[in-house]
Amino acid sequence: MMHGKTIWSFSAGRIPLNSHGPEPMFTSHDKISILNMTNRDADIAISIFYEDDREMDVKSIVVKSERLRKIRFNDLINPLPIPLDTPFSFVLVSSVPVIVQFSRVITAQRELAGIVVTPYYHPHE
Repeated sequence: MMHGKTIWSFSAGRIPLNSHGPEPMFTSHDKISILNMTNRDADIAISIFYEDDREMDVKSIVVKSERLRKIRFNDLINPLPIPLDTPFSFVLVSSVPVIVQFSRVITAQRELAGIVVTPYYHPHE
């Protein structure tokens, strides 16, 4: 039984500008978790799109076979970092089927922390 997809699209990225608390644990961030359940490494291209006139940016990563990898968009700095507090969308293309989950943690206020998660929907087979 194969799990996952090779193309994922998300349209609500925006790395929060402000954070409160010790880094890196309480740094506001957007993050993806990628699960590769196959017996081959996943070569992944993440194409970043902006709403203004910035050029599209492509980030390349690898997720080893039968592994989970969590990636903060704040840490994707090559060739250029994604600007903070700037709306973006992304398309993730993988060489093998993967499961992707997107989340955002906002720690801008000491008394308030937010998290948004987009889960993978797995229909019963």
